[in-house]
Amino acid sequence: MVKLIFAAALGLALCVTTGVALAQPNTASKPGPAKATAAKAPTKSQTKSRSVVRRPARPSAGQLAGLHGVEDPLDLRSSVALVVDQDTDEVLFEKNPTAVLPIASITKLMTALVTLDSGLDLDEELVVTRADRTIDRVRSRLVPGVRLTRAQALHLALMSSENHAAQLLGRTYPGGVPAFVEAMNAKAQLLGMADTHFADPTGLSPENRSSPADLVRLVKTAYDNETLRNYSVSTELALPVGKRVVRYGSTNRLTANPDWDIGLQKTGYISAAGRCLVMQAVIDGQRVVMVLLDSVGKYSRIGDAQRVRDWLVARAQQLKSTTAPVAAAPAQQSL
Repeated sequence: MVKLIFAAALGLALCVTTGVALAQPNTASKPGPAKATAAKAPTKSQTKSRSVVRRPARPSAGQLAGLHGVEDPLDLRSSVALVVDQDTDEVLFEKNPTAVLPIASITKLMTALVTLDSGLDLDEELVVTRADRTIDRVRSRLVPGVRLTRAQALHLALMSSENHAAQLLGRTYPGGVPAFVEAMNAKAQLLGMADTHFADPTGLSPENRSSPADLVRLVKTAYDNETLRNYSVSTELALPVGKRVVRYGSTNRLTANPDWDIGLQKTGYISAAGRCLVMQAVIDGQRVVMVLLDSVGKYSRIGDAQRVRDWLVARAQQLKSTTAPVAAAPAQQSL
């Protein structure tokens, strides 16, 4: 009797710990020594579901600073936003405009500027090495041994935000990555970007920080270069890798949207920075520079950009209607 009770208790314990239903003992069978009931092996799906542990997302610097608690009339998911007229510098929209935050791969705009300023041959063939590997979540197809030109590396860094390509540009700079980063910071100071600091050419370091106003300066400067404009807004690049061709696309799907007229763009993301986006675009005939930082949600920065665009279009239409000249009343004929 004691053995029966012990076996039942053991079966119950196994049921609780494994989460798998056990066969119940047949009470109608003849009395005799109790046999332990073997637990069913967990299925592959059960094993997988138990082994997957979802880590909570680490808060961004903006979340830690409480910037997401600030409301705005457009109900943006970005904690920081700045929209200015490219030609007059008039501020059209702002949200937490003085914040200084990590900027992730927006960094690569400065990487591109320093590369072009160096005068290095864009057609020079570069070879990816282990030194170009970076620690990030996205697996790069630029593995050691891949050959590409400096122009192709620049193209991938801007269009596809390829971290290995950006690191390659820094490593092949005279003096290597340390000299390259020094040149990035010198260029920032030259442009009057007083709130900006760079620690690496990829943007993976959270020490790459800037303010919305500084990023407006960066976008306007990059926009003046035709090569950077073309590379940043292109939608595809086919790169021969060995015996196959690897096709890269843009990280910003708005570049393929016919409703948008984008002259230059760059996306960025690391957990400390949130989702970031900077763009130059023509909206209802007005050239604007848009900076969106620390957005929450995979596609939220795209949604925020669309909300800003819709607001600017509505604003322009309203201004046109209020400033339209009033037609003169027809002259009355005398009797």
